[in-house]
Amino acid sequence: MEGLCDAEDTLARASQLWTMLDDMAKSNPESYHQFMQQQLKDAKQYYAPAEPYMCLEARILDPTEKSLFVNLCRWNRIPGPQSPSDPVPLRAGKMEEVSDKSEFYSVIDIAYNPSVFEKGKNDRAMKDQLIRLSLKYIEEHYNMTLFHSYTIVKFQLKGSLERMRQSLRREQAPVSQKNLRKEMTLNQLRNIVTKKDSSDRTLLENMVPSKTCLIEEISSTEKPEDLCTPAYEVTTRTDANGKPLKIELKVELPEVHCVSECNLSICKDDVLIECPTKYKLHLDLPWSVNEEATAATFYKRKRVLLISMPVCQ
Repeated sequence: MEGLCDAEDTLARASQLWTMLDDMAKSNPESYHQFMQQQLKDAKQYYAPAEPYMCLEARILDPTEKSLFVNLCRWNRIPGPQSPSDPVPLRAGKMEEVSDKSEFYSVIDIAYNPSVFEKGKNDRAMKDQLIRLSLKYIEEHYNMTLFHSYTIVKFQLKGSLERMRQSLRREQAPVSQKNLRKEMTLNQLRNIVTKKDSSDRTLLENMVPSKTCLIEEISSTEKPEDLCTPAYEVTTRTDANGKPLKIELKVELPEVHCVSECNLSICKDDVLIECPTKYKLHLDLPWSVNEEATAATFYKRKRVLLISMPVCQ
């Protein structure tokens, strides 16, 4: 019953939102356009995938001595600390072991809100403390002992970009009702436009009390659902010389009744479509695309989503 009430409340808020936007579009088209552009910008940032920031090399002493690479990543989906007295939220992927002919090491991906890195961008002490907090989390979470020193390596990421993103996506954080409404609102706002045509030890000492947990892990104890991969078709449109102009993606979503049921994330190299409890489709694109010029249209009668992505020239 509680879930039904929440759904009805969300629908009521959505209806009020649509009415407000319709009135704004008629009475003040310029303000409506500016509002929509800002919401699209915010949605793009929120749904943008994680990006590598820096890579550390440390040493595991116990239980098995070997190298450990830690990919520190920026991700807008990870909330920043709400206040100086709050812990720093993070999302960690699963630690993976890599063994080949020349190397034997472990790698783990840890994501923070970009604002966390900005605080230590020009402050070596803050950066060092954030790194040590990350290593401390690894020690406690995996019950291991690390050598006290570390090295910031020249490359930003150990392993492939897709492996890192999949690792961090593997466990999604629970979404509060407040955040759920925010996500739905961003989807609805985006859809309106679419239909129109994400050795110092002083870091954080002044930010959090010494008796407070410095890091808060964003994770879920629930097992991820096995979602169906929808039928889809990818077509590349070319000019007379065979040069790619745009990529068209057609996705059949027979169980989707409204486009607001889907989360759509488009980056220059990949597309991610998630319809909670129904479908999930992640595709690597054959060409880099212009995210700003991308358009998506949902045909309600046919239950088909068509995405047109101009290729970067």
